[in-house]
Amino acid sequence: MVEAPTGALHQHQYGGTACRSGQVEGFLMPLFAPAAPAALRELFERHFRGAGTWRHAWSDEERRRLRAIVETVRHWTSDGVTELPHPLQLDEDRLDRADEAWVPVLTPDGPAVLVWSNSD
Repeated sequence: MVEAPTGALHQHQYGGTACRSGQVEGFLMPLFAPAAPAALRELFERHFRGAGTWRHAWSDEERRRLRAIVETVRHWTSDGVTELPHPLQLDEDRLDRADEAWVPVLTPDGPAVLVWSNSD
């Protein structure tokens, strides 16, 4: 979900069994990431045991792992010119907000949140 002043609010449950609820004003974007869902589930459901990671102190290895997964996700810009997809980037300035099914990312269209089906 790309953050933008659109007037459209998108809500999403995240955080594993913590059952948090987040909201973003903006727009949805198409993504291509055939391997990312399994890798994200492995990290958040197995490594973190599905209990959420709100305000987690990420180790260098955990941060590297999440960054590598996020970079496998491809995004097409909304500029109407660029035909090639761009990899997402982990927004490390907002990493303290990252949780299962809610990861702050950067796109060519601006800041966004990468979401997927929560395990809970």
